[in-house]
Amino acid sequence: MKRKILPLFAVLAACFQPNSPLETIGILPKELSENSAAEMIGTTLWTVQDHGNSEEIFALDLDGKIEKRIKIKGVKNNDWEELGSDKNGNLYIGDMGNNDNTRRDLAIYKIDAAGLRKESASISQKTSFYYPEQKSFPPKKSELFYDCEAFFEHDGNFYLFTKNRSKGFDGTTFLYKVPNQPGNFAAKKTGEFKTCGNFHGCAVTAADISPDGKKVLLLTADKIFLFSGFPGDDFLNGNVRQIDLKAVSQKEGAGFLDDHTIIISEEGSKKTKLYKLSLESESDTDE
Repeated sequence: MKRKILPLFAVLAACFQPNSPLETIGILPKELSENSAAEMIGTTLWTVQDHGNSEEIFALDLDGKIEKRIKIKGVKNNDWEELGSDKNGNLYIGDMGNNDNTRRDLAIYKIDAAGLRKESASISQKTSFYYPEQKSFPPKKSELFYDCEAFFEHDGNFYLFTKNRSKGFDGTTFLYKVPNQPGNFAAKKTGEFKTCGNFHGCAVTAADISPDGKKVLLLTADKIFLFSGFPGDDFLNGNVRQIDLKAVSQKEGAGFLDDHTIIISEEGSKKTKLYKLSLESESDTDE
């Protein structure tokens, strides 16, 4: 998504981080100031930029330096908002940004693992999807539920967490399930969760699942919601911890480096930071 002007309190909070559990590990280059994802495959961090930017994906080291860029052929960057990967090292691009809730061309593109070693690659699979609950394009301002910047792949399915843009924001994100297959599918709504009532602090901007499949994270501007102890893929029906990052900024990407470490990226025009969060030492609040 495009950069937004945060309220003054948010700007001040971003500059002042007392006792923040985040460790700054790198500064992203200016050309990635609109990065919108942070997906780990091994020790390589993959990112992408959103609407209005090139059809490229970027491999970074954990200092934030670009190691490789790959041109993706044959598709358009309508609004690439998230990346996912599977256990075979294939990468998935979520073309699902939908700020105005008007799109009818939502899709997830697959890039085979072999393509990640090249300078350009074509997609090997396109999964189109739609939200069957959405009847109007756009819906009423009180029903702008169908933007999405957060998904991951797990055991042959994609799991999408929507970004609520409704008037009267109450923090509700919907969980949808889409099969990891070529075709056009009705996304199946399987759950919902309320973060908090402040859009600037609690709109969901990224999601990921830990390598062992036992933890799911949702990222907002100043929080991580960490789910565990869930039955099967009912990710929102388990234990949840709210981790206060103690710094409001436009955080756009989050991915598990390992089962106990999260890498977080932010979007911004100056000193766009890359962070590490240790789940073994963070202070959190049980919900």
